[in-house]
Amino acid sequence: MLRNAEGPRAWVALALFAFAESSFFPIPADVLLVPMLLANRRRAFLLGAWATLWSVLGGMAGYAIGHWLYDSVGQWLISMYNIGSSVDDMRDKFVQNAWLIALQGMTPIPYKIVTIAAGIAGVNFWFFVALSTFTRGFRYMVEAGLFYAMGDRARILLEKYLGTVLLVVLVVIVAGIYALKFIL
Repeated sequence: MLRNAEGPRAWVALALFAFAESSFFPIPADVLLVPMLLANRRRAFLLGAWATLWSVLGGMAGYAIGHWLYDSVGQWLISMYNIGSSVDDMRDKFVQNAWLIALQGMTPIPYKIVTIAAGIAGVNFWFFVALSTFTRGFRYMVEAGLFYAMGDRARILLEKYLGTVLLVVLVVIVAGIYALKFIL
């Protein structure tokens, strides 16, 4: 993965993952962003901005799915991920408190759920874009900053504790989905 992170198609792959994760794909862009940050930390903030751009564009697609394609593509995605009640709960919350998009964009809740629910709720599109830019930018820039500051220590720690890190990430994702289904 680290060798491919410096490859000629790495930036395109990161763009595709960030876009897809915000609209329909279950795997977060971090699986590509982290190796790219490790490969060349001097590009950390540029990579964070690149991931933010494509995540926000993907969020716009997710919003469109919820707003204009809910009866077709939206219903299909919701049933495929079995998140119908979660999307309904978020939609109801967004109708009254659209600012929650900023908070939920930084949690382990899959961002596609947030974007589709915002579209269904009819959250003001430009407000949604502004919140998405803030929340996704914050997330990716914090990640970029950590890897920039840690440098080679990050690579050593990640290689040494990769199994543990992957387990923690999996637990956080499952906890986020659990929270989405049972707490909201």
